[in-house]
Order: sequence, then structure tokens, then C-alpha cells
Amino acid sequence: MRIVNLNGDVTLTDPENDLEEDLPFSKATFGREIVDRDPHKITDIKPAVRDKNRVNIFLGSVFAFSLDISQVVDFHLSVGKTLTDKEIKELESASEFGKLYNSTLEWVFTRPHSIKETRDHLEQKLIRRRLDNKHRRENAERMKVDPEFAAKREDLKIQTKERKLFSEEDIEKVISRLIEKKYLDDRKFAQWYIENRFVKKGISRRRLADELAKKGIDRSIISELLSSSERTDVEEIKKVIKKKGTRLDSSKLLRKLVSMGFPYELSRSLLEDYKSDPEGFFADSDF
Repeated sequence: MRIVNLNGDVTLTDPENDLEEDLPFSKATFGREIVDRDPHKITDIKPAVRDKNRVNIFLGSVFAFSLDISQVVDFHLSVGKTLTDKEIKELESASEFGKLYNSTLEWVFTRPHSIKETRDHLEQKLIRRRLDNKHRRENAERMKVDPEFAAKREDLKIQTKERKLFSEEDIEKVISRLIEKKYLDDRKFAQWYIENRFVKKGISRRRLADELAKKGIDRSIISELLSSSERTDVEEIKKVIKKKGTRLDSSKLLRKLVSMGFPYELSRSLLEDYKSDPEGFFADSDF
């Protein structure tokens, strides 16, 4: 005979000799499957659905958190291992870090980024998540006093469960790992930026320097890379003149060039050369 008590524990009894064998399950399985509900025991490790590089960890047959495959190896995790409360907390923290690192890595791969850009991106993400959690708390409170609002939860896709927050420390850890793996490199980023910024439209060296400085690049690196760059103000001014020379008169075009950061005297001199020989002005240019 099988007896299931209110706690979900199953007891098997022998009706002939009245012997009993206690088998502690947390849930009645009625012969289908024995379910281990020990909240400290790893009962399963399954591949994540959306990210093939992550796995889902189940404690006591309940999903607990996800980890990178490398994290599973680093923490020596396996099915059947029993964890302490401290270890579980550490793994939960590692899970959030892993998700933050992976999402940041995807963002970094969209195009080269500076270290400051990446830090700003993560700090803005944290601010947005805090604001989102505030709205979710407000939704939860409103649902308690507004039945009509609560009834529309599914239709309006109202979220009430707060998302886990990461810390400033997590941000710095992510950045440190990206630098270590050479996914972030301010010198390489600056070189890429100088070579690709407004290649067809034209841009002054002064503006390039100012933009790179705002992105956190050290002035010494900027100066070094600009001094070795093939992009000169002369060639960049010619690009602007070719694009706008037929639409703007000389005075307006001169003001335009100066506003873009080009030196006044150089801009005026080149404009005079263009006016005197429009066809021959671009003869030595590669664009």
C-alpha cells in the first residue's frame, strides 16, 4: 500500500507483515517519477533554451539559476552535489554576473567601443532597471487595491516581479574581464575611430580629438594616433568642399568649415584655390 501524507511524503507498507519503509519525497509522484526536493541538492543541469553557452541549474527539482558552461566547470558542479547556503548565494551572484557579461559582450561585438562607452552603457542599463523595478512595485501595489487593473494584467502584460539588480562592482568586473580578453582596448578603438569616422563627409582632426576625449581616450594616445594618421585637414576640407561647394557660397562654406573645427586660415586658403580652379582642385585627391 502507498500512503501520501499532507507533506507529500510517501510511505510504502507491506499488508502481509505490516512492515513499513519510509521513502521521503517532497511531492507525490504516484509511480511516475521520484522527485528529490532537497533545496540544496543539484538535481539536474539542462542546456538553456535561448543561450547555448549557458545551462539551467535545478535545486530540489526546481529551477534555481543559470550559469555559463565555464562557470559550471569552475565551481565543480554536478548532479547530486549538495550546496551550502553560502555556495548557493555565491552561485546566484555568479549567475547574474554571467548574464551581464554575455549581454555586454554582445553589445561590444556590434562595433568597437571604448572602456568609458562600455561603463556608461552598463551604468545606464542599471538606472533603467532600477526605474523598471520601481514601476513594477507600483503595479503590484495598485493591483492590491484596483481589481479592474488586476483583471487586465494579462491583456496589458503588466509586470510586477522585480528584476534582479547588478552592482557597480559587477560593472567593474565585467569591464576588467573584457579588457583581459582584449575585447576592450582604447588604443585599438581610437585607431578604428580615426580611420572610419565620417570618411566620406570629412572631419577635422580637432573634432576627432574632442570626440575621442569625450569617449575617455587619453590625450596622449589621441595625439600619437592623429600624428601618424593619413587623414589630414587638407584632404578632409576638400571632402567638405566637394560635397557642399556647389550649394553654399564661399562665406557660408568658410563658416561651415570653421564650425567643423578646421583652422580658419587653412580653410580660407583652400577655398580660394577651389574658386580659382574648381576642376583641378581635386586632381590629387583619392576620393
